[in-house]
Formats: sequence, C-alpha cells, structure tokens
Amino acid sequence: MMDIGAKLADLVGAEHVIAGADASEDYSHDETLSSAPVRPAFVVRPESAEQVADILKLATETNTPVTARGSGSGLSGAAVPRADGLLVSFERMNQIVEIDTDNHVAVVQPGVTLQELEERTAADGLVYPVYPGELSASLGGNVATNAGGMRAVKYGVTRHHVLGLQAVLPTGEILRTGGKFVKASTGYDLTQLIVGSEGTLALVTEAILRLQPRVTHQATILAPFGDLTSVVRAVPKVVGSGIGPLILEYIDAMTMGAITYTADLKLGIPDQVRDTSQAYLVVMLENRLPDRLEADVEATSTLLSDLGAVDAYVLEGTAARKLIEAREKAFFTAKGAGADEVIDTVLPRAALPEFMAKVTEIAQANETFVVGCGHAGDGNVHLAVFQKDEAKRSAVLHGLFEAGMALGGAISGEHGIGHAKKQYFLELEDPAKVAVMRRVKQAFDPAGILNPGVLFD
Repeated sequence: MMDIGAKLADLVGAEHVIAGADASEDYSHDETLSSAPVRPAFVVRPESAEQVADILKLATETNTPVTARGSGSGLSGAAVPRADGLLVSFERMNQIVEIDTDNHVAVVQPGVTLQELEERTAADGLVYPVYPGELSASLGGNVATNAGGMRAVKYGVTRHHVLGLQAVLPTGEILRTGGKFVKASTGYDLTQLIVGSEGTLALVTEAILRLQPRVTHQATILAPFGDLTSVVRAVPKVVGSGIGPLILEYIDAMTMGAITYTADLKLGIPDQVRDTSQAYLVVMLENRLPDRLEADVEATSTLLSDLGAVDAYVLEGTAARKLIEAREKAFFTAKGAGADEVIDTVLPRAALPEFMAKVTEIAQANETFVVGCGHAGDGNVHLAVFQKDEAKRSAVLHGLFEAGMALGGAISGEHGIGHAKKQYFLELEDPAKVAVMRRVKQAFDPAGILNPGVLFD
C-alpha cells in the first residue's frame, strides 16, 4: 500500500494524500447510527476529473477498493470507507462552474454544498429546490443518494433536477451524459442510472442541475390532530386539493415535543390543545403574490379543519422558520435522545394509515419504542427506533421494511441502502431485480472496486 501512496502523490501532489493513520476521524464515517467507523488506507483529494480518472485507473490496476465522500452527511453508511481502500474526498472540487440564467441550469462540481448553491442562485432570482434538510450536504452526495427532503411534494427529488453528468468510470474513462436540455430519447439514460447508485457505478465529477424561479412569499400552517390516523388520512386530501403545498410534513407528538424542546421553540399553541394532540401536520405554502398566498392559507386552514384538525395556526415568520429548522434536525434530536437506528421507508400516500398501524403493532410485539415524522406529502416516513438489543432491533427493521413493501413501498425513500440497510435489501427485494442490478454493476465496474459492500456483498 505504501507504493500506492507514492503513486497517488505523483498523481495529485503529496499534500493531497493522507495516510489513514494521519487522517481526521471525520473521514472514517458518515452520520449513520449503526455503521462502525473505518479508517481508510489513504485519503486522496483530487482537483479535476482527469485526476479522478488517474486515481481510478490505479485502483483498478491494483484491485484497491474506492469510496467517494462529499460532506459525510449521509445516513446509510455509503461513505464509510474500507480499511484496505482509498477514500476519494471531493472537498477540493467545490466550484460552481456556471449559473446559466437563460437555460435555468447550474453546473457544479461534486464538492459544492447546498448552502453555497442556495446563496449563489438567490442573486439571480433562482433556486435549486431539492431541500434534504442539511445545507452542508454536498451536491455529489445528493446525486449519489438521490436525496429528497421536505420540498419533494412539490418539486420532486434530486433525479428530477439532474439534467446531465460528467462521471468517471473505474477504467478511467470520462463520460458526459445528458446536457442543458430537459428531454431526450437517445439510447439508455445513463444520467438517471448513475443518480442514486451510491458511488457503486461511477464517480460524479460534475452535475448539470435544473433551477426554478425563486418564489418569495411563503406561509406556514401548523395543524394539531387528536390522533395520528386522522393526520395521515388527511394527507391525500390536502395533496389532491390543488393548493400545491411546498411542504407537507407529519410530526408525531413525541417528536414534536423533542424538537421544540431542543430548539427552545414556543409555537403559541394552548396547553390544552398541545396536551391532547397526538400528531401534527405542517403545511407550507408559497406564491408569487401575497394576496393569492393569503387566499391559499385561508382555503387550506378551512380544509384542515374539515379533515379533523383541532385548529389551524398560521405561524409568524420566526416561529415558522424555527419549526422547519427543528424538523430538519429531527435526526440529530433522535440521535441525541439515544436512538439506535433511523429509517426512511417510503410507500404510497394512501397506504400511510395502514402502515402506521403496522408500525405500532411491530413495535409492541418487539418491546421497542418507535417515534417519528416524515414527508407525508410523498409517503416518505422517517422513524427513530429505540432498541438496544440487536436481535430485536433487526426484527423490528425487517418487519417495518416488509410491511412497507407489502403495501407497495420501498425500503428507502431518500437515504439509500449503503451498508446499513443492505441486509434487508437483499432479504426482501425481488431476486430477479437484484440480479439485473448486479449485471449493471458488472458492466460499469468489472473489477468491483467502487464501494464494495454497498448494495451487494
């Protein structure tokens, strides 16, 4: 491995190659709760696609595992390196190459963060609307996991906004896929195949992202309900109303109490209402014109009351912002409270009531505490699982994923499979589908060096 270290130094400069023993502890993990940290043999920090190509050619020639890393904010273990491998950190490839205001696209390197892109697009009245909640996350990581977030109910997820890629294959070939256009029927869609592949097919070195006009007028409604079933039954009605919410989130009472306590947030809800509410809907609306936004708020508040809400509170600006920020940090609140795992299963919106009943049944059968919140508008349920016993926790996770899939859902809505959910993916997914995925992996990565152990054994 020392010989590889010397060769890497020749490729990118000795100052950009770090031996594993000397590397920061941050390089050894992402934010997954259940994956143990691993220090790689080397951390290498390229500055161009050509350097990435040279690194991958060397790795293929020496049969050295390669793991890509952006900001390390992932929740599936896909950025946890191998002890005998290379960690390719994209921290130096952090340039916004172009904001094309005529075509409404941004061209970015993988190390650019959501915060940096948000600040840059605001100057042109545009926005990259995918909002997974952690603004320090990198665009490369978002592409790798097909990140979603709270705005997906209106704008969709990462793959709906990736128009093209520059990506490097393990052989060192540099590909260009897609472009600054919104449709094409020219062969296989390699862009969409690479999006969400968790660094197992190619390393993305540039992305062309669709931008949207920035809408400046927003309002947030908080609606408490007497029970969780009423909340999830209301979701399809709100989505089908034509109001078009920007955000539509459910939060159970335990999670709401935890995130508001952690954020020291006062929402102005009477104690009697708070004490009798078991769940909440958070509805954020946006519009170009303030009078139309006001009409939408009134119509939504009336609809929520008709659907069983105890009341509908329009939050003032500071409280609304703080509540959304607190909801974004729900994972860290659960982590701080001692959660042993956080999952993000997804299913059809109409199946939410039946699934949540299954959650209660599975938790009680395994003496496990399960609480959560989720992107109710697109059926993405985030559950924090508190169970120290590994066997019981595994039974709970298997049961939750199995129940979601039986209702037409999938194991992960936005966090990905990584190392953390691989066991359940291989146990529960259609074997024919897994076999096709293996053949795709073989075509892209015949030496099997890219993120081995992610998705497949």
